[in-house]
Parts: sequence; structure tokens; C-alpha cells
Amino acid sequence: MDEWVVSGRKKLEWVRSHMPLLSQIEARWKQEKPFHNLTIAVCIHVEAKTGRLCQVLQSGGAKVLLTSCNPLSTQDDVVEALLEDGISVYAKHGCSDETYFSYIRTMLNQEPNLIIDDGGDVIQLLHDEYPTLLRSIRGASEETTTGVMRLKSRHREGKLRIPVIMVNEARMKYLFDNRYGTGQSVWTSIMHLTNLTIAGKTVVVAGYGWCGKGVTMRAKALGAEVIVTEIDPIKAIEAKMDGFRVMPMKEAVKYGDYFITVTGCNQIITTQHFEQLKEGAILSNAGHFRVEVDMEALEAYAVESRNVKPDITEFTLPSGKHIHVLADGRLVNLAAGNGHPAEIMDTSFALQGLSAEYLAHHTLSPGLYEVPHEIDQLVAWEKLKSFQTEIDVLTPDQESYLSSYE
Repeated sequence: MDEWVVSGRKKLEWVRSHMPLLSQIEARWKQEKPFHNLTIAVCIHVEAKTGRLCQVLQSGGAKVLLTSCNPLSTQDDVVEALLEDGISVYAKHGCSDETYFSYIRTMLNQEPNLIIDDGGDVIQLLHDEYPTLLRSIRGASEETTTGVMRLKSRHREGKLRIPVIMVNEARMKYLFDNRYGTGQSVWTSIMHLTNLTIAGKTVVVAGYGWCGKGVTMRAKALGAEVIVTEIDPIKAIEAKMDGFRVMPMKEAVKYGDYFITVTGCNQIITTQHFEQLKEGAILSNAGHFRVEVDMEALEAYAVESRNVKPDITEFTLPSGKHIHVLADGRLVNLAAGNGHPAEIMDTSFALQGLSAEYLAHHTLSPGLYEVPHEIDQLVAWEKLKSFQTEIDVLTPDQESYLSSYE
């Protein structure tokens, strides 16, 4: 067997042993085949945990098409192993943007019935270039904050033509994936890339949503002084009362040794900030797209750039100052790491799989939908079981008491 296939299989087997919820779902789907005669297009970072989700979808009778939502997050050995399993994969590490979108078009040309998206590129291309396919789409689900933002914008303008379940809005997703998954995977990647201390340094985190909370929590635990930048006054107060310094980015740039953007917006660190940064400052992005650290502006402004370590680019500014960018300004925990822990993605992908099953068997009008409450609760109960943890249950008298106005 090809060494790439062997390597990919080892990765898939490792995550399989740490994703019990997906294994439970797989056992049921092998019997029930909820996706019989259906084609599912999946656009998520192509690594082992996503591969495991695709294996489980396939066990339910689906024809599975897979591509990556980020050109740098694809693990080619996992691709080879999934191809051996009969899953159609269109992804290659480091492919150009042109090739990246050609892969999405290849999936859409096969007329999928269901879409599992991460970042919104498949749904965007579907509406813009494949309007004749809209009627055959039973529905889609969206994995991440950035994708949900794009969908809400499209929905507000009355231009969303299919039903979409916002998996990112489920409590069992954002409370754990966004906070604990992002918090751990971002710092794992940064520490692996730089091999420098965090303790005693100043970390600037842009954005105090659930992902930002996770990143700041881990930075504090590692011994860093943490500064938060925000545009939301309520989140800024929350960060302040959680013990962090809060200030605008134009002030924070003077202090930071590490910068991590987690906003979902663009131009968070840009031309007005570059010369204010400290010598040797390290910039990284934990948002979906390569726009939070303004890479186009930086590449135009810098007088020189060079690769100093794998996935670390040093830019020399006109002043002679040097700053470093990790993973080309892309999603650092996946473009230069393995992404969230397997146990975290077990929960998120259980939500994705069960939401796809729901869409396969319910006819919904075009629009945005939350994950059904019963699915969110089911995943929570099963996750507790995997922790071998029990909790209290209300007695009938307690239920009556809580539901009565008396």
C-alpha cells in the first residue's frame, strides 16, 4: 500500500478512537441509510477529523464529495486514504486560489442534494454561478462564524434561495468548538511554529467573541499579559471584567509581542499600524479568511520579505523594522497545524451530520434555521456519556414548579 495512504489511514484511525459520537451515529446510519441515493458536497478543512465525518456520511448511504475550505489546510495523505475509501476528494495542499474554486465547481457540477459548508464559499458559488441547481438542493449547513455572517447578509437582502442550518449558532458548537477548540489549537500552532516563550510576553487579541475568549483564556494560562481590542462595548466591558486590558488597536500595536486576530472582519492590522509594531512582533490570524492581517497592504508596504522558518515570513519595513507573519496570514491553527482537538470536532461534526440528516428528511423553505433543539440536546447528553458523567434530572414536582406562574 502507498506510504501516503498508510499515513492517512493512521491519522483517520487515531481520530476515530477519540470521536465516539460519530461512531455511535455511524452504527445507526449503517442500518438506516438516511442518505440513500443522495449526494453530499462537503467543503471543510481536509484533514483527518473531516475525513472521519465523510466516512460516517458515506456509511449512511451518501455519495460524498469533499473539498477544502482553505488551500493550506489540506493534508495530502488524508486525501489519498479517503480516495481509497471511495470518497471523491478534490483538494491539494497549497493549491492556487484559481484551482481552489475549480474544485468547488467540480463538486457543484455533480449536482449535490446537500451541502456542508465552512466559510460560505460553496453556497456563494452555488447562488452566483449555478442558479439552476438551487431547486435540487434540499438544504445546507454552515460550520463557522464567518460563513454565518455571510449568510445573514445574503438573507437580509432576500437573496438566500435554499434552507441553511446555522450549525455555528448551536450551543454545543460555539460554547465548545469556538472557545475551547480555537483556544487550544491556535496556541498549539503558534508555539509549534515559533518555539518561543509565551510567559512574560504581551499578547494582543482582536475580538472577544467565543473564539477570542478561548484564545485569551489560554494566553493568560500560559503566563502572558493580555490586551483585548473590540468594537462592541458590551464585549469590551466583559473583557475588562475578566481581567484583561482593553484599548484600540492603534494603542495596542505599541505593546504586543504576539497578535492574534479573531474578528471575522478585514483590515484589523493594516498600513496605519505596521510601523507602530515592536521590532520582531509576531502576527497571526485565527479568522476564516486571509484579510484580518491586511496581507496585500503589508506585501505592498514592505521593502523585503523572506521565509525564516516553515510558515513564518519576515517582512522588512521601510524603517528597517522587522515583523513576522505566521501561515501567510491564513487561519493559523489549520494552515499551519492540525486544527481543533478530535474530541471537540466530534461534537461539532455530530451536529453537522445530524443536521444533514434532518435536512434530508424535512422540507424547509429557503431561509436560515437554527439547529433543532432536540439535536443540540441529544449531542449534549451523548457527550456527557462519553465523559462518563451524570447530572441531576428534574422531578415531576420540580418541573411543575418551574413551569407554573403560582
